[in-house]
Amino acid sequence: MAKTDAPAPPKSPRPAKLADPARIAAFNTGLSAESRAAAMLLAKGYRILARRFRSPFGEIDIVARKRNLVAFVEVKARATLDEAAYAVTPRQQARISDAAQAWLMAHPEHAEFELRFDVMLIAPGHLPRHLLAAFDASC
Repeated sequence: MAKTDAPAPPKSPRPAKLADPARIAAFNTGLSAESRAAAMLLAKGYRILARRFRSPFGEIDIVARKRNLVAFVEVKARATLDEAAYAVTPRQQARISDAAQAWLMAHPEHAEFELRFDVMLIAPGHLPRHLLAAFDASC
């Protein structure tokens, strides 16, 4: 009997990256902050329509509705509330606005609602701070 060699499995072009512990911790902190923000919004009478909505243009942490208002909520967790507030940059605001447009295209039943861009600030030892109409964007 002739022995045949089986083809070797294809080699990966890059070695598998090991998960960076700092990135994992930041991701988990973000998930926890978003959960705290969503709980606060629910307590204030909002209904959560979406969490972590992703589009090619950007991501929206929380989309919430209260009566005829749809709020696109950016959640920022930092060591202090001030640091969290400064972390929402104009570039990020533009990406959130673009992602909101994508969300509205996917959910045209909400297109006639009042729209608002809020920020929820999260810091250890503080209740979440909800900034209503934290920035303006034209949708």
